[in-house]
Amino acid sequence: MDIEERIKQHFNDSASLKVNVRDTLSGPIALAAHLIVETLMRDAKILSCGNGGSAGDAQHFSSEMLNRFEQERPGLAAMALTTDTSTITSISNDYSFDQIFSKQVRALGQSQDILLAISTSGNSKNIIEAIGAAHERNMRVIAMTGRKGGQIAELLNENDVHLCVASNSTARIQEVHLLIIHCLCDAIDCELLGS
Repeated sequence: MDIEERIKQHFNDSASLKVNVRDTLSGPIALAAHLIVETLMRDAKILSCGNGGSAGDAQHFSSEMLNRFEQERPGLAAMALTTDTSTITSISNDYSFDQIFSKQVRALGQSQDILLAISTSGNSKNIIEAIGAAHERNMRVIAMTGRKGGQIAELLNENDVHLCVASNSTARIQEVHLLIIHCLCDAIDCELLGS
């Protein structure tokens, strides 16, 4: 296969996965957006976290909330736990990398807040620890995972929302995660501002 055909196949695979998971994920995405709006209307906030590309997704979500998505509106309370290098490196150095998010959730999270936890494998130890900390604080969790949800799927309770992309390809999962983030942002704006 030449490189151009390979590129076309990536496009086809991405489009095919998005269509295949659309009906499964549309309801949970709508529920997650509604929970986020309820949280924001109570003057609570959304904390987000992830590793690698998922850290970028956590930051992408919080920037769309704090600034704007496609409509003009006031900033919404969201914070990525992936951006403070001094905090992350000090926790990692003094305790362990597994605690870089959970210690922040315990310090910053309140019972009315939501944790948006992103892990393509569903097995990231520091995300698992963050979910545990969120549950300790009586926070709801919106988990974005891939494959079969990994260990995270087993940790979620009836108050949480699981957005699991049924694929084994990290790249394809991340592409759908980005689409989910944009769907969340659009749905949040529609609920707050009308379509």
